[in-house]
Amino acid sequence: MSTSTANAPYRLYLSEDQIPRRWYNLRADMPNKPEPMRLPNGKIATATDIAPVFADELIAQELDDTTPYFDIPEPVLEMYRVYRPSPLVRAYNLERALNTPAKIYYKFEGNNTSGSHKLNSAIAQAYYAKAQGLTNVTTETGAGQWGTALAEACAHYGLGLDVFMVKCSYEQKPFRRNVMETFNARVTPSPSDTTEVGRRMLAADPTSSGSLGTAISEAVERALNVPQNKGRYQLGSVLNQVVLHQSIIGLESYEAMRELGEYPDVVIGCAGGGSNLGGLIAPFMRDKLIGKRPDTRFIAVEPASCPSLTRGRFAYDFADTGQTCPLCKMYTLGNGFIPNPDHAGGLRYHGMSPIVSQLKHDGYLEAIAVRQTDVFAAAEQFAKLETILPAPESAHAILAAMREAEACRKSGEAKTILFGLTGTGYFDMVAYDKFNRGELKDYIPTDEELERGFATIPSIPGIQ
Repeated sequence: MSTSTANAPYRLYLSEDQIPRRWYNLRADMPNKPEPMRLPNGKIATATDIAPVFADELIAQELDDTTPYFDIPEPVLEMYRVYRPSPLVRAYNLERALNTPAKIYYKFEGNNTSGSHKLNSAIAQAYYAKAQGLTNVTTETGAGQWGTALAEACAHYGLGLDVFMVKCSYEQKPFRRNVMETFNARVTPSPSDTTEVGRRMLAADPTSSGSLGTAISEAVERALNVPQNKGRYQLGSVLNQVVLHQSIIGLESYEAMRELGEYPDVVIGCAGGGSNLGGLIAPFMRDKLIGKRPDTRFIAVEPASCPSLTRGRFAYDFADTGQTCPLCKMYTLGNGFIPNPDHAGGLRYHGMSPIVSQLKHDGYLEAIAVRQTDVFAAAEQFAKLETILPAPESAHAILAAMREAEACRKSGEAKTILFGLTGTGYFDMVAYDKFNRGELKDYIPTDEELERGFATIPSIPGIQ
């Protein structure tokens, strides 16, 4: 039964039996599918080509552009029930503070140990690895949310886990490392001297603060060297399979808004690798693509210091700095781009989900870049009003939602705004402390700096 939006609850929780039983594959309804993965020689990557890196079932999901729904395995659903459904929240206090006629909703994904949406895919990826008979997985992590989520999932399924954590985050967020270690993960700052790729990076720059691209390279190398072929690599964003798993965010949001008799005019998500954004928008974007709701706007919000969607190039590029992974067609700053170490707000990846990139390229999705001092100011205002200290990544979406609501105040339009609150910021206190002390600075790369990153984008004869 629908609830009148005039009396919409602050928090709406679906019942456990309303947890979606299938993930939605947005690619099935995209008029232009994302371009296929390719090998450095330009050949389209097959399941056989990437089998040494990813678990078999994840490869099947990664390469399938036509199947609209994938059943969620019962063991994964069982774990989802521990912390899902997540609430859809009406931000009444924020609306009043902004004096806006807009209605602001957010989907809060922080009610689990990882403090973020990352557990949605971590549980699935760990399950498929265990079902395949693997014993060890490897991964990278930046801010630490993905590493924490996968550590939690691997502990549940009894898998060994090696995490390569971007060095500047490793140093800024020691308690994230401690949580991962509590779940028995082995955490190494990246670049490290434990892999060939890491040693090469350190030789080129002994003071390197690291990047997600570098950490991915180290994790892939480690996975390929697990004895008896019992290891695989697992990625927390960017890939089609991860966007698929994260569709549970959007599917729950869609059902909760249906119960309220609501539908968003604007859907907003932060964008680093693109998985939470892709997951949140999935069912709403489906409606736009099939002509059911053609006027809905979708906004990706990225940091001005790592502006792949707004200043990057739409090209095939390596997913990792070490150039060991297949190439994806995506908006990219170049696999050699290293974000400035002063950037503390997460979302530090050089590229973007091929799904999100294709939607942006085709005009279905807008993208904006924002300064981190504005992001942290919005985060603290939100925390004082809504009682949640948001992850800096999530605060990018908060800032954009506030700006949209302020525009409604000026125009008088009563739009409905939905944004993703992907997680909490309680392990990001070094960054919050710097902001409060006035020490956090904005950094915007120059065109010349971006050109150095673009120079690392490969040339592929006959393709680019």
